[in-house]
Amino acid sequence: MTTGVRRRMGVEERRQQLIGVALDLFSHRSPDEVSIDEIAAAAGISRPLVYHYFPGKLSLYEAALRRAAHELAARFHEPAEGPLGARLLRVMGRYFAFVDEHGPGFSALMRGGPAVGSSRTNAMIDEVRQAAYEQILGHLGVERPPARLELVVRSWVSLAESTALIWLDGRRIPRAELELQLVHDFAALAAVSAAYDEEMAALLVRIVADEPVDGPFGELVRRLAAFAPGLAVTPHRPVPGPRS
Repeated sequence: MTTGVRRRMGVEERRQQLIGVALDLFSHRSPDEVSIDEIAAAAGISRPLVYHYFPGKLSLYEAALRRAAHELAARFHEPAEGPLGARLLRVMGRYFAFVDEHGPGFSALMRGGPAVGSSRTNAMIDEVRQAAYEQILGHLGVERPPARLELVVRSWVSLAESTALIWLDGRRIPRAELELQLVHDFAALAAVSAAYDEEMAALLVRIVADEPVDGPFGELVRRLAAFAPGLAVTPHRPVPGPRS
């Protein structure tokens, strides 16, 4: 007969374990509703030991948010290969998978939760938004975006964030439909901007030229054509630039 011996964790290993436990609990309930006692019980340690590794709930909460922020930012990483519409759809699939799996934690991250107003939390949220912004620019192949393109991309990132927060309140729209709609929203924002700016018009022509008819952007054209046939523009056909 052998007796199991519990391995003693190092300081950093224990900290990472507690962060993981907290994130798991925050995925099911708001951080405001999760106590240190619950985190300690889930980790299999005593309450005082939690405070040995973190001065208080807020510091543990911020550490958990930091990990969540890094994971969420990573969801925007996508190889720059193939049509843009398909790439954005895969990004939205991973983004909403995170939102779906970590609902309360996602809401807490984006709304500040117990740390609302904290400069550290605000910085984490800004890092996620900036990472998403830079990734999208990378997909567009643009290093120094003109003002209108920056407005389009940042507006779209904000739209994805607010859409996800609203969707969490009841999940009344099928997730797959919402992911596709957000890809269409990006195309719509770019198209409206192109109507006002020659640089954006040229970028839109380049994007559309690489889009297959059966891709996400092609589907948007078909949906628009269903109720407004005169608006139909087939992918691979140049889109007129703004009138002078």
